[in-house]
Amino acid sequence: MSQSATTPSTPSPSTAGGAPGAHPSAAPLPEATHRTVEVPGGRIHLVEQGTGPLVLLVHGFPESWYSWRHQLPALAAAGYRAVAIDVRGYGRSSKPREVSAYRMLAHVADNVAVVRALGEETAVIAGHDWGSPIAATTALLRPDVFTAVALLSVPYAPRGETRPTEAFARLGGDGEFYISYFQEPGRAEAEIEPDVRGWLAGFYAALSGDAVPPSDAVPPSAPGDVARYSVLPGGKLSDRFPEDVRPPLPWLTEADLDFYAGEFERTGLTGGLNRYRNVDRDWEDLAAWNGAPLTQPALFIGGEFDAPTRWMSDAIKAFPRTLPGLSASHLLDGCGHWVQQERPAEVNRLLCDWLHTLPAAPARTAD
Repeated sequence: MSQSATTPSTPSPSTAGGAPGAHPSAAPLPEATHRTVEVPGGRIHLVEQGTGPLVLLVHGFPESWYSWRHQLPALAAAGYRAVAIDVRGYGRSSKPREVSAYRMLAHVADNVAVVRALGEETAVIAGHDWGSPIAATTALLRPDVFTAVALLSVPYAPRGETRPTEAFARLGGDGEFYISYFQEPGRAEAEIEPDVRGWLAGFYAALSGDAVPPSDAVPPSAPGDVARYSVLPGGKLSDRFPEDVRPPLPWLTEADLDFYAGEFERTGLTGGLNRYRNVDRDWEDLAAWNGAPLTQPALFIGGEFDAPTRWMSDAIKAFPRTLPGLSASHLLDGCGHWVQQERPAEVNRLLCDWLHTLPAAPARTAD
């Protein structure tokens, strides 16, 4: 595939989210390159750094390539070509109008096309949040291209017998589970888009380790734990956000929040929300892979207080059967949902150590 608009990252706060004197996490990546590549569904914006074996980084909701800002330089320093994409619907990537354009098969096609556009034959793929099932499904369907997979926050769970919306309808306690709340086009947008920055601040805080002190911890999959992420009748998801935990947080500066808010104020939230609106379509599309294990070398990293990790504890227990190539499964103490941002040093170390065990890994450099 052809490519276009290759430009180096610059120190401009308007493009990189940085500002003079800002926390290092908000600083630009001067060695990184932004470009847009063509894919069957339009274009994908990506940011790359380093040379060596390709590692493709896939973000979740509601984020962007920027959620991997700590990993890009670390992977580059370890001898890899690290590439973080804006998933379709986000940032500077294409935003098709049709809800069905955000089905899982379209994301798989995007990822394959990105690898080809970069002139590579194979890659390791890593994903966080929605990026985790996107990465897992991409590796499942295209093992010829994606030779290993790292999953953050959301464990691998093969397609099952139950239609997803039916399963989600049974969750939420006295309310409506947030994934069910996201299903109707325009409904969540009406809540979020009048104050994008304020909503993002609350959502990021609510799912972070900062909002779940150990004294309030509940057993995995406890009904009360799930209900914290449900919408009460006549209410909004933001009614559940903690009032006493807001950015700046140790891992999310005001400049970081400005970057995310700027992206979504420009693009809206529909592209990201449309991923949730395809769960039943994905279930139908992937019928042939019902119960299929993911056999490539794999890594899982979750947080002790990471909601999807906790809810899906049974999926983690099933890893010997569903993820037979798993090298290690890590739960980071005190960490919430935004794993690679809340604990960048630990995640970088775990990723690099795992990558160096894979065939054709670059030689380690002396510390």
